[in-house]
Amino acid sequence: MKKILVTGGAGFLGTHVVNKLLEHGVSKKDILTPRSTEYDLRNKDACSKVVQGVDTIIHLAANVGGIGYNQQFPGTLFYDNIIIGVNLMEEARKAGVKKFVSIGSVCAYPKFTRVPFKEEDLWNGYPEETNAPYGLAKKMLLVQGQAYKQQYGFNAIFLLPVNLYGPGDKIEPNQSHVIPALIRKFMIARMENHPEVVVWGTGKASREFLYVEDAAEAIVLATEKYDKPNPVNIGSAFEISIKDLANLISKLVGFTGGIIFDPSKPDGQPRRKLDVSRAKEEFGFISKTSFEEGLKKTVNWYIKRTVQSYEEIFSEQIK
Repeated sequence: MKKILVTGGAGFLGTHVVNKLLEHGVSKKDILTPRSTEYDLRNKDACSKVVQGVDTIIHLAANVGGIGYNQQFPGTLFYDNIIIGVNLMEEARKAGVKKFVSIGSVCAYPKFTRVPFKEEDLWNGYPEETNAPYGLAKKMLLVQGQAYKQQYGFNAIFLLPVNLYGPGDKIEPNQSHVIPALIRKFMIARMENHPEVVVWGTGKASREFLYVEDAAEAIVLATEKYDKPNPVNIGSAFEISIKDLANLISKLVGFTGGIIFDPSKPDGQPRRKLDVSRAKEEFGFISKTSFEEGLKKTVNWYIKRTVQSYEEIFSEQIK
């Protein structure tokens, strides 16, 4: 793969992708991970600088968050994500980059999609409203990549990962996704002896989750082996309702109070579950981490990182 640029390489997913590249034999000196403090990729000149001398780009950098964050900043999320993608791919093409790996989002799928989601259904409707600006901005990377392949012969691929989770994810209330948000809620409730925890939505919506290390493995495999213009789902083929998820996290954290669902808050997309057969067929990816195993690792990481002063309370959970 020679010189590899990993945008967002210091982030949640990016850290794991860099580790997987090293495991696959890439030299550390050949992996470039520019920081946003040095290169603002919304700026075309910054994009031009980071792509020089690069053979492969794995584009992970994004402005991303949960439902609340999407509702609060839809314009920012649309602009940041679309402009970064457009600038980076254009400058990569001009610089002669050999391969561009775009990471999309399951949010790009229509709100009502037959389950499991198949790649050919990607254009059969409008995304779920709460995250449509983000989902559509990411989806434009697919359009741009296919157009560039047709006109310039540019090798761009597009991967559609489902909701990711694992150690290192954002836990800040205004930016976290559902798993870290629930872990934080239940941890605080146990530490402060709250009688109940309120969870957004009805609890009926379902999600598929993929452990971050598995996602990183899929991305590296696709980078090595996949060169077609068709999008590829990346998932675990495991689905769980938000109600069952909340109960499971409550159990792992050791919270024994009540769980109240707030239907005045949005559920988001009703169901999410991917057809992952294309990833298996094209580059041999199958997720290896069971959901309960990955969730336990994630809960333990947050406990150790966030509540060290309460270590005695959680001693049974972190063994």
